[in-house]
This record gives sequence, structure tokens and C-alpha cells, in this order.
Amino acid sequence: MDFNKELVQKIINLKKEKNAIILAHCYQNIEIDEVADYVGDSLYLSQMAAKTDAKIIVFAGVYFMAETAKILSPNKKVLLPSLKSGCLMADMINLEQIREFKAKHPNVPVVCYINSTAEVKSEADVCCTSSNAVNVVKTLNVKDVLFVPDKYLGNFVKSKLNGEVNIITYPGYCPTHLRIKPEDVLNLKEKYKDALVLAHPECHSEVLKLADFVGSTTAIMNKAKKSNNTSFIIATEIGVVERLKIALPNKKFIHISNKAICPNMKYHHLEDIYNALFYEQHEINVSNLLIKSALKPIQKMIAINS
Repeated sequence: MDFNKELVQKIINLKKEKNAIILAHCYQNIEIDEVADYVGDSLYLSQMAAKTDAKIIVFAGVYFMAETAKILSPNKKVLLPSLKSGCLMADMINLEQIREFKAKHPNVPVVCYINSTAEVKSEADVCCTSSNAVNVVKTLNVKDVLFVPDKYLGNFVKSKLNGEVNIITYPGYCPTHLRIKPEDVLNLKEKYKDALVLAHPECHSEVLKLADFVGSTTAIMNKAKKSNNTSFIIATEIGVVERLKIALPNKKFIHISNKAICPNMKYHHLEDIYNALFYEQHEINVSNLLIKSALKPIQKMIAINS
């Protein structure tokens, strides 16, 4: 791997000096793993943010993730290495829009995907991630649920519950996962006949129908590790493929498409991590009032998953 070893050591030294930890989402540039304390999906990183005793959290992810870390650890300083790292899905719904959505369906509980802003979370009954969405909805034990903002994850949950719950989805989506087309899957399955297709539930429903396994980034990685199969087509962001190739060098991983790359997840580099720590810059702040209201659905999610 090509990275600046001197810079890596400087970051490690700064972490010790400032009592800081670095959380990295597995869609991040692979070089960041060299300095990260924890690498994983949204749920895992949320749990680590809640548990840490560190004074500073550097979140190598997108804005809503750093916001979530601040909500879970309000007394910690949370830093986002590059403020450009937003989320197009999260931007598809705001406070006014979720209130309008709720007003159209009064007294229906709201399940909010963690890929959302603090303001949107504050209007939800419970949060979820792609890891636990099915379990969260099932645990509510209700007939109707509003699901925001990702309609594809919502539709996947509905399919897993065999229609037992009427899931009313908001029309949000992940542009990166929607760049994955059914023909991409069919073409690669024809070329790699023995490969299993592992797909993320943010993909289009027609893609998921062609997959051998559907799950979160962590679930995909665990499936690849435990499977006796040695060849896999990975239908999600390229960062997962890069990490699988390193973790499981004796297995073959084929990325579904060179279009399945999230540009917002790639803004952070080692230099940004270093500058964030050295200058303690790009601090993420959330008002106490918003923390109080957004914390409840996140805590409920964590309690369900624990």
C-alpha cells in the first residue's frame, strides 16, 4: 500500500498526545485504515462513539456521521477532516419535509435511517442502520411505519417482513448505489459463473432480486469471510472491495461497477486527518436542544440492537 509512513506516525503520535480516536467508515480511502482505531459501518461506529473515553473524536465519514457522534458524546470534541464530505441522500430530506411527511400520515411511527441530519432524526421515533433496519421495524410491533429517507432500504425491509408491516417510504435514495444496474449483475454473473453476488440494500430492488445475499457493509464482509465460496461480486461502494481484498487475500472479489464510488466519502485523506487533529479544526457542533431530541431515537436503536 502506498502511503506516507512518516505522516501516519505523526497522526498516531498526535492521537496519544491529545487523547483522540479516529473512526473510519469502510467507504473511506483505504489509507485512513492505517491510523483508524475503528473501521466499520454506521451502526458499529455509532456504538464506538458512544463508548469512547477519548476527549476528541475524528470522524472519517460524512457529515451526518460526525453529527451522530456529537449527539452520542456531547462532551467530546468531534472533528470532521473535510467539511465537504456531505451525503446526497441525507440532503434529500430536511426538517420541514419530514414534518410534512408526518402530517400526511398522523400517528404513524417514523423509522429514520441513520443516513440523515440531526434535525430529521429529532422528528423520528427510532433510528436504524442497514444492519438492523429489519429488526428495528419488527420490534415496533405496529401495522404501519413511515420510513425515511431511503425508499430502497424501506422496500427491502418490507420484503423481508413478508408484507406484515405497511412501510410508507419517503422518496430518498443513495445515488452511488443506484448507479448499480441489473445488467451489471447479469453481465458479471455470466463472466464469473461461480461467484456469489453480495449486495447492499440501498441498491435498486431489481438488483437485490439478482443477489445471492443482501446485507449491510459489515454483513457483506462477514458473509465473504464465512462462506466456503472463493469468488464474490460485490454490489456496493468500492471501499468494501478494497478492504475485503486485504482481509481475505485468498479469495477473489469483483467490484460490480466503477461507477459505484461515493465521491463524498473520498474527500478525507491522511493530510486532512493530521490537520484536523493538529489544529483541532472543523469541529461539529449540535445545539443542546437538538441533541436532546435527536438522542432519543438513536438510543432506542442502540438498545434494540444490544
